[in-house]
Amino acid sequence: MVITNKSPSLRYMKRYWILYVMLVLPMAFFIIFRYIPMGYIQIAFKNYSIVKSPSEMEWAGNNGFEYFIQAFSNRDFLYSLRNTIGLNFLDLLFGFPAPILLAILLNELAFKRFKRFTQTIVYMPHFLSWIIISGMALQLFAPTTGLINILLNKMGFASIPFLNEPGHWVVTYIVLGIWQSCGWNTIIYLAAITGINPELYEASSVDGASRLRNIWHITLPGLRPTIIIMLILSLGRILGSEFDRPYALSNKLVTEVSNVISIFVYNNGIRGLQFSLTTAVGIFQSVVCVIFLFAANALAKKFGERGIW
Repeated sequence: MVITNKSPSLRYMKRYWILYVMLVLPMAFFIIFRYIPMGYIQIAFKNYSIVKSPSEMEWAGNNGFEYFIQAFSNRDFLYSLRNTIGLNFLDLLFGFPAPILLAILLNELAFKRFKRFTQTIVYMPHFLSWIIISGMALQLFAPTTGLINILLNKMGFASIPFLNEPGHWVVTYIVLGIWQSCGWNTIIYLAAITGINPELYEASSVDGASRLRNIWHITLPGLRPTIIIMLILSLGRILGSEFDRPYALSNKLVTEVSNVISIFVYNNGIRGLQFSLTTAVGIFQSVVCVIFLFAANALAKKFGERGIW
C-alpha cells in the first residue's frame, strides 16, 4: 500500500491547474494595456516631448502643477466641467429611476408573450451606436425637415428647436439617453426581482394586499441592495463623460451646453497636441470620481447597506 503525503494545495493545483492557465491571457491583457500605461500619468506633471520617455522629460513649472493651473485657468475647461456635471446629474436624476420602473412594470405584466416582446423592443436601442441615433434624431427633430416638426406645423403649432436651442437640446439629450440605455439596464433589476422569494407575494395575496402594496412592501425592498450598488457606481461616474453621445448630438448652436470634458480633451489633446494639459484633466477627473465613489459607498454603509466592498 502506497501512502502519499501530497499537501492539499498540490492536490488542488493538480486538479484545477487548467483554470489558472486560462487566467494568463486576461492577466497579460490588463498588465500590458492597463497597468504599464499608468507610467505615462506623469506626463501631467512634465513638459511633454514626443522624442523622450516620461522619465526623461523635464518637470513642469510650479512644482509640476503647471498644467493643472492652466486647466483651471482655461475658460473652455471650466465650461466643459460645468456641462459635464450638469448633464451627468440630469442623467442620474431622470435616467437612474427609469430602468427600475420599467423592470417593475415588466414584472407585473400578466401576458408572458407580450412581456418577452416588450423586453426585446426596449433592449434594441442599446445596440445602436450614437452615430446612428444622432442621424435618427436629425430626421425626427430637425427644425424644418424633421418629422415631428412637420407634423406640428401641419397641426398649426410652431416648430420646436429640439437640437438648435440649448435648453431644448439638453432635454433631447437626456430623453435620448434614457431611451438608449433604459431597456438594457432593466436586465439587472429583472434579475434581482427573480431572486425575491415568491412565497412573500403568495402570503401578501392571502392577506389581501393589492399589486401596489406588493410593489411597495416586497419588490422595492427586495431591489434595494441592487439599487444601492448601481447608485454608488453611477455616482462614481458623475464627473466621467462619454465622448460619442455629446459629440454626435452636438452642433455649433449648442456648444455652450454640449462641450463636455471628453470633447475638451479631444479638441486640446488629440487635435491641439497638448498632451500634458489633457492628461492633467484626466487625472483630475479620475480623482474626483474616486472620491465620489468612496463617499457614496461610505454613505451606503452608514445606512446599513453592504456597499460594493
